Amino acid sequence: MKVKFLGALLLTATLTFFGCDDNTGTLGIGMLPGSDGISALTTEFPVTTRSVVADSVFAKTSTGYVGRFTDPLFGYYEASFLTELNCIDNFKFPEKYDFDKKTGILTEDTVAGVRLVVFYSTWFGDSLNACRMSAYQLQKELERNRYTNIDPAEYYDKLNPILLGRRAYTAYDTSVTDEERNATDSYGNKTYYPSVTFTLDKETYGNKWLKLSKEHPEYFKNSKAFIENVFKGVYIKSDYGDGTVLYVDRVDLQMKYQFYVIDTATNVPYKRKQAGFENEDSTAHTWRTEFASTKEVIQANQFLNSDKIQKLAAEDEHTYIKSPAGIFTEAELPYDDIYQKLANDTLNAVKLTFTNYNKQDSPYEFSMSAPSNVLLLRKVDFKSFFEENKLPDNITSYTVKHNNVATNQYTFNNIARLVTTCIQGKDAAMKKAKEEAGDKWNQEEWEKDWRTVYLIPVSITYDTTSSSTSSTMTGIQNDLQPGYAMLKGGPKGEALKLEVTYTTFNK
Repeated sequence: MKVKFLGALLLTATLTFFGCDDNTGTLGIGMLPGSDGISALTTEFPVTTRSVVADSVFAKTSTGYVGRFTDPLFGYYEASFLTELNCIDNFKFPEKYDFDKKTGILTEDTVAGVRLVVFYSTWFGDSLNACRMSAYQLQKELERNRYTNIDPAEYYDKLNPILLGRRAYTAYDTSVTDEERNATDSYGNKTYYPSVTFTLDKETYGNKWLKLSKEHPEYFKNSKAFIENVFKGVYIKSDYGDGTVLYVDRVDLQMKYQFYVIDTATNVPYKRKQAGFENEDSTAHTWRTEFASTKEVIQANQFLNSDKIQKLAAEDEHTYIKSPAGIFTEAELPYDDIYQKLANDTLNAVKLTFTNYNKQDSPYEFSMSAPSNVLLLRKVDFKSFFEENKLPDNITSYTVKHNNVATNQYTFNNIARLVTTCIQGKDAAMKKAKEEAGDKWNQEEWEKDWRTVYLIPVSITYDTTSSSTSSTMTGIQNDLQPGYAMLKGGPKGEALKLEVTYTTFNK
C-alpha cells in the first residue's frame, strides 16, 4: 500500500491534534487561521454491519451464574458453573483438647457436621420463582478453560454422578424475618447473606478428611495437592424452575465442631453449673469455613442458549448485541476507501455511532435492558484481549456507556487512531500472516477480518479506593448478565455512517 503521504500526515495528526480532547469532533481546527490556506471538512463513509453469534466468551470471573431464564424474543438461556475449592497452605484441622498439655480445643477428634453453602447477593428475574438447585462432586480435575461453552459432563459422570444434594429455593427467602434480614453486627455490617445450603455426609466429607489429614498431611499442603488427592470441586446447576438466575459470590464447604470454651488465662475449659453436673466443662458448637471457592482456584461458567439466537442473528435489516455469550455486532470499517480519498489530507477525528431501536413494551415482567457498557475491538484482537486481561488503549480498543436518556446510542466520538493504526500497519501485518498461513493463505478472508471490529457488551470494574475524582479502570470482561439491544444497520438495513473530519490544503 502506498502510504508515503498519508503515513506522514496521519503521524502529524497523532502528534499535533490528539493532545486535545479525544472526544471532540474537530480537534485543533480552531487554532488554524484561514490565511494558512487550510480548510476543515467533514465527509462520511458507509459502514456495513451484521450480527454474529458468540458461541462462547472468555469468562475469568469469581461470580458463578446458576438458573434458567426464558425471554419472549431470545428464548431460554441456562446458566451453571463448576468450581474448585481453595485449601489454604499447610491446612490443619482443629485438634482435640489435651488436658495434660492444655492444647487443642475440640471435645472429640471428630467433625460434628458438614455443609456446602452457596452464597449469592443479587439475581435476575423473579425473586419468588420456585427453583431447585443440585450440587454434584467433580470426578475429574478442571482444566483452565475459561470459555462459557465448557461441557460439565467432561468433569463428572452423568450416568453415575456423585450427587451432593438438591435444594428447593426462591431467590428471596420469605422464611427469613425482616429482623433477621436487616440485622447488623457491631460495625454496622449486615449479617444476613442469602444462600442455598446442602447438608453433606459428615463421615465422607468430614471425619474421613480429618483422618486423611493425619495420615497424609501433604494432601492438605496447598490447593493443588488438595484438589488432586482429596476433592476436585463441585458442579452447581438448576434443574427446576424458569425465570430466575442467581449471581453466586462464593461457595463454602463448612464444618461443624463441638469445642470447649477455654479460659484464656489458664488454657483450661470453663466449668458450668447445672443440676447434677457440677463439674461439667463448658462446651459449644460452631460452623467454620474450611474450604471455599476463591480467585486462587478455577471457576468456569457454562451458558446454553436457545436456537432462537441463530435465527435472530440471521435477520438482515438490523443487528443485535446480546449477553451473556449471545450475539455481537460486527462492522467493516472502510480503511481503504478512507486512504484513497484522503491520502493527501490530515485526519483529525472519526466518529462512529450505533443507534438502538426503542424497545416495545414487553408483556414479560422481567425483560432485559440494553447493556450499559460496550467495547469496540478489532476482530483480530478479540481472543488475546480477554485472555491476556488487557484494558482498552483508545487506539485499537474503546469503551463507551449507553446513552439511554438523550440519544439511545453507543457513540464512539473519536476512533481516528484505530483508523490510522490499521492503515499504517496493514502491509506488515499481512506479510506476517501470509508467512504463517503458508499454502492456506486466503487474502480476501484476511482483509475482511483486518477491517472488521466487534461491538461487545462488557462489564467494567474501577478502583474504588482511589482518592482521585476520576475513577481508574482496573478490569474489563465480557458481560455475563442478561441484556440486549437491537441496533440500526444490518446487511440489508440502512448502513451506518463513519463521520470523518479532516484538514486539507486549499487547492
